[in-house]
Amino acid sequence: MKLINTYEETIKKSKFITYYYQVNNIDEVNNILNELKKEHKKARHLPYAYKIDQICKKSDDKEPSGTAGVPIYTVIERNNLNNVLIVIARYFGGIKLGAGGLLRAYSSGANNVTKK
Repeated sequence: MKLINTYEETIKKSKFITYYYQVNNIDEVNNILNELKKEHKKARHLPYAYKIDQICKKSDDKEPSGTAGVPIYTVIERNNLNNVLIVIARYFGGIKLGAGGLLRAYSSGANNVTKK
């Protein structure tokens, strides 16, 4: 496992910290997720998506269904990425973004972290 890049942005007082990893197996994914959960104990959500060959998964981590994991995974697919995990820690800033706002925020984080 290798951390390739990070990206951080604040949208309406919510802080989004995006991590982009190269991974080779599910054990690496689980280890990274466990470490990030410890590191970001105060984050409200930790949605993610990964693709390792034919194995893929996306999680909204309690965000409204389809507003976090799906846009992250869409970026992975659109860029033909493989053996990758993208995780975004969200610290809620008190202003609800709505479904469209969440989709844009998670898409933005995933897009920006893969460009550097």
